[in-house]
Amino acid sequence: MTTDTNPAANESKRPRKSDRRPALLAAAALVAAGAIGLSFNSAVPEAVAETVQTQQTIETPYGRAPLSFADLVAKVSPAVVSINVKGELKTAQNDGSPIPGMPNVPEDNPLHDFFEQFRKGMPKPPSKHTPSLAQGSGFFISEDGYVVTNNHVVEDAENITVTMEDGEKFDAKLIGTDPRTDLALIKVTEETSKKFPFVELSDKRPRVGDWVLAVGNPFGLGGTVTAGIISAHNRDIGSGPYDYLQIDAAVNRGNSGGPSFDLDGHVVGVNTAIFSPSGGNVGIAFAVPAALVKQVVADLKDDGSVDRGWLGVVIQNVNDDIADSIGLAAPKGAMITKVTEDGPAAKEDIKAGDVIVEVNGNEVKDSRDLARKIADLEPDTDVKLAIVRYGDKREVAMKLGSFPSAKKLASLQKEEPADQIEQMDKLGLSLAPSATIPGAGEEGVVITEVDTDSDAADKGLKPGDIILQVAGVDVSTPSDVAKGLAKATESAKGDKDTVKVLLQVKTGDQTRFVALSQKKG
Repeated sequence: MTTDTNPAANESKRPRKSDRRPALLAAAALVAAGAIGLSFNSAVPEAVAETVQTQQTIETPYGRAPLSFADLVAKVSPAVVSINVKGELKTAQNDGSPIPGMPNVPEDNPLHDFFEQFRKGMPKPPSKHTPSLAQGSGFFISEDGYVVTNNHVVEDAENITVTMEDGEKFDAKLIGTDPRTDLALIKVTEETSKKFPFVELSDKRPRVGDWVLAVGNPFGLGGTVTAGIISAHNRDIGSGPYDYLQIDAAVNRGNSGGPSFDLDGHVVGVNTAIFSPSGGNVGIAFAVPAALVKQVVADLKDDGSVDRGWLGVVIQNVNDDIADSIGLAAPKGAMITKVTEDGPAAKEDIKAGDVIVEVNGNEVKDSRDLARKIADLEPDTDVKLAIVRYGDKREVAMKLGSFPSAKKLASLQKEEPADQIEQMDKLGLSLAPSATIPGAGEEGVVITEVDTDSDAADKGLKPGDIILQVAGVDVSTPSDVAKGLAKATESAKGDKDTVKVLLQVKTGDQTRFVALSQKKG
């Protein structure tokens, strides 16, 4: 779009305002201080409100767009804070690590695997056990001093200090944390009559392509504003069943816990993680969506934690091959790969290989959908599950348990290592009883070789994997596998030349189901 460079023409398009320059200079000063735009309540200080002008916009074929974000920034910057934490070191310092500043999250943290992928093959920084300062961001959600931030910013903190845009500092205490969504709620503890400026969480779901402004404290620089767009919805970053917003506004170390705003001045997400091979911004950041933040913060404010329902099973998605092998019309639902010992499901007629297709009459699309449906329910809730077991559908009524802590869950799901070699040409595998292979454990049959031209190789099976079940039957010898194959072939319906055989396979501590093709006869 071209712009008119003729001053006279420009003057004719808008009225003169002799008092406009001082106000614009004041707004520009607030931009230099670096916070971002959000409309909040009557809690906006009068001095700030006086600097806000009607936002200038430009007409485009798709609607109006802002010429500047300065007015939004000036409006909301007082509500965004820097957070300084004294306690256990959570962030690596610039000590020679190839990725300085990457969060050093523990193994039982839901985001551990997400961050760990960038550390593979990298030397570890020296361990530091001395107390140190970590920095992050946050924002006020009420005038009485409640602040939202990330759990990994404040967990294990001994002291928390909140620093406002004007440099005023306040001590704060931890109200509650939710490691599953990496959210935390803190509150200013100092006695003060001050009414804190605050911002609101958005009620609208942003669209891909909408403007977004990220505000925070990157690298300890203080209030900093970056602009971008909503890049995608429903990103899975390995933090339980929840989906994240992806944004391309620059987010770096120290932005964690800070808000991202829409052009209405409402918080659309809490900046939580970045995808970065180098440790710096590459335009891919993830934020907890506002709707989820609202739910979690309400629970944290009530009792300091979030209670979620728990089935006590490990699940995976159902693909076309698996659906075909067990008689499902479509690859939907969540297949159980393991029933957790002493979990709620262990008390019912539920076992590995079952596929949960409905919860309380509502269809289950996939494993993440099931996890969300169960997590949205309270512990001790009665539920009805529709389960398909090798083509037969039935209902199971049960009571949910309470989702355990990350450490307890890890201990519940931890398994001991899971098996005379026999060729199984139809499957393209060589097998041996687990008990005959040192270190393989006692259960199942170990895969010793995989034909590279086989369906098994295409499905990702490899030497060392352990077959636990074939067509729903537990196996401990290669002959058991052969019997399972025969059973699957005999029960196969239709006139197809091949039949899908469902195998339960363990790789390390993880189990999954794989459907292999086998020729009839």
